Amino acid sequence: MKNVLEYKIREIMVRCKGRVSVAVELPFHSFHIDGDRSYSAASLIKIPILLEAFRQAQEGDIFLSDMVTIPKEGRVGGAGVLMSLSDQLTLTIEDLVTLMIIVSDNTATNFLIDRLGSNAIQELCHSLKLKHTRFLRKMMDFEALEQGVTNYTSALDIITCLKVLDIGKEYCQTSRGKMLHILGQQQFDTKLPSRMDREAVYIGNKTGELPGVEHDCAIIKYREKTAYIAVLIDGLGETESGKNTIAQIGKLIYDFLIKDNS
Repeated sequence: MKNVLEYKIREIMVRCKGRVSVAVELPFHSFHIDGDRSYSAASLIKIPILLEAFRQAQEGDIFLSDMVTIPKEGRVGGAGVLMSLSDQLTLTIEDLVTLMIIVSDNTATNFLIDRLGSNAIQELCHSLKLKHTRFLRKMMDFEALEQGVTNYTSALDIITCLKVLDIGKEYCQTSRGKMLHILGQQQFDTKLPSRMDREAVYIGNKTGELPGVEHDCAIIKYREKTAYIAVLIDGLGETESGKNTIAQIGKLIYDFLIKDNS
């Protein structure tokens, strides 16, 4: 069954109109297909930022209950809701982290980057031994983009982050529980989760999009079994092929997990 699963995923990848990378870790079995390729991270870079926020909270460098004022002039467009809210706005750090993940809010992300420190986020990537992840710019930094500066990651690096978030000894049970809860509130569910029964499994995911880029990563739990998935795609002429590819792979993993494959 495990070899059949990988074969079916390869079949789906071949039909995609883009460059696809997949990494999967299942109970007693893991594999990747070009999982060590480097991609523009898009909003998947928000996973390491999430991890750094909770690391600093554990160390006492920040408090998740700390209040942050969000001035109108510091807000940016793209994904999220803060750009559209009232001028006088104050939120907790935990609110910013939640918005960064569940609606991929770019303004929340940039204020968190300022609070946590860019160097600290990149140092976290080094400490987790992420081989292809580079944090080099804030969200919606068009000047950096014009100079070719962007953030990078790989499917295997994202799997490492998901496992650390879920079971890593770097974090206490309370921190892991909070991060899993945040991921589980994800509002963007048209890719990996789109063909899963959300009542049957826990699924926490984080998407990423740029022109020609469609990513998604997820933790799926069914009873005592857990799956970690990362699918990264670039080189797309249109987004639908990428979204459909990711949705099909998600359904294969879901079907595999809920069946008795022991």
